[in-house]
Amino acid sequence: MAEKHLNPAPLGLMGFGFTTILLNLINAGLLSSDALGIILPMGIFYGGLAQIIAGLLEAKNRNTFGTTAFTSYGLFWWSFVAVLVLPSLGLVPKPSAVAVASYLLAWGIFTALMTTATLKGPKALQVVFITLSVLFFILALGELTGIPEITIIGGYGGIFCGSLAIYLAIADILNETYAKIVLPV
Repeated sequence: MAEKHLNPAPLGLMGFGFTTILLNLINAGLLSSDALGIILPMGIFYGGLAQIIAGLLEAKNRNTFGTTAFTSYGLFWWSFVAVLVLPSLGLVPKPSAVAVASYLLAWGIFTALMTTATLKGPKALQVVFITLSVLFFILALGELTGIPEITIIGGYGGIFCGSLAIYLAIADILNETYAKIVLPV
């Protein structure tokens, strides 16, 4: 009997999806910035730690894409929390809008490059990565221009992207549990 391997992708996708939705509820203007009190811990633990764990488990499964994606985005969440928290603690200066836009642009470029590796995979995964790439570019533009409507548009895109990641996670779980296609990916 062949050994069954753990699929850590649903854990990573859930951590990414829920944290992305919560942050982008603020970007879309649907939650006030006081919700950061919830989002920052989510970024540390579910968006950050859960994705890093998923990435390490993907490494055990010898999945280079999963390892790179989940550990990178888990560390993105940790760095994002640090960008917000460290200045308030007086440990680093508050970054300028240009610096934040550069940070987001770099993540957009990384995500666009990672998107090319999804083109042979499930359509839902492709759309997650395409919408995440666009999200980073829109948020970078919003930060750079200071035009709130751009960030609001990005927020709605982020809600869609995070929701699709959750869908993909649930589809993976249900399809594996029932050993048939319950939800298409």
